[in-house]
Amino acid sequence: MRTAVRSLARVSFTVSDLNKLTRFYCNALGFSCLDEGPVPISQLRVLGLEGPANRARLQLGEQTLELLCPATPGRAYPANSGATDIWFQHIAIVVNNMDAAYSRVCDYPITHISVDGPQRLPPSTGRLRAFKFRDPDGHPLELIAFPSGTGNARWHQESTYSAFLGVDHSAIVVRNARRSLAFYESLGFSVLSRTLNQGPEQDRLDCTPAVSVDVIGLRPGDASTPHVELLAYQRPPVSPWSRPLRTSDLASARLVLTAPDLFAHAAEPGHEGCAVLRHDPDGHALLFE
Repeated sequence: MRTAVRSLARVSFTVSDLNKLTRFYCNALGFSCLDEGPVPISQLRVLGLEGPANRARLQLGEQTLELLCPATPGRAYPANSGATDIWFQHIAIVVNNMDAAYSRVCDYPITHISVDGPQRLPPSTGRLRAFKFRDPDGHPLELIAFPSGTGNARWHQESTYSAFLGVDHSAIVVRNARRSLAFYESLGFSVLSRTLNQGPEQDRLDCTPAVSVDVIGLRPGDASTPHVELLAYQRPPVSPWSRPLRTSDLASARLVLTAPDLFAHAAEPGHEGCAVLRHDPDGHALLFE
């Protein structure tokens, strides 16, 4: 059956301590906790988890982030990881005041990725301001602020969510732009934007010298927010997996996608809570619900 993705429902990160990471995202980044509880047994099997796990769903604006904590967490986030590592998957959190948001997150136990704080990217990439950092478990995150007239119109509406507005996209590093684009288009994604990012500002943003990266925004179905970005680094070369990730490993992340066509039988008795786990050509996990 053809997989027609309708939306990116949420991004899911594996974490080491659910309470600690929930507090971080709520206190430092303005998320609120929607609910918390055990992962259903049926989904544990899909995810390949051998023991129990808990999860929390967090909300910022209209977008959702999931934190999944196995009873026995796996490997730590790889030390000395960089922006061109294939497992470098992050979410971009939109802010309406970069200076205020940057000051706030610096009060918490983050690790800076970007050099010299937020960077103003050149006109060819929209002149947005961006800053990359890591949460207490090592997951990379990005703050972005769109100038007037750029980005989704929702980011320029009046908001009651303080300096933090919502999640614009999740970005994944890929080795071959053409191959990955063909794969995601086969799932129902379409190209939303495409830029070539390079120059000293991008180098400082990624803390990587001589960066040249093809950035391809992909719209899932008819929903442009949140969306997926493919980061195809032309230089430096992309680092592949040293060994496959397991769901319990802290570098593990999942794009949770709504694809009703996969579950036409879900309305039948006994088929509630259906989910399918797949992987893209580079090994990134996609959880279809």
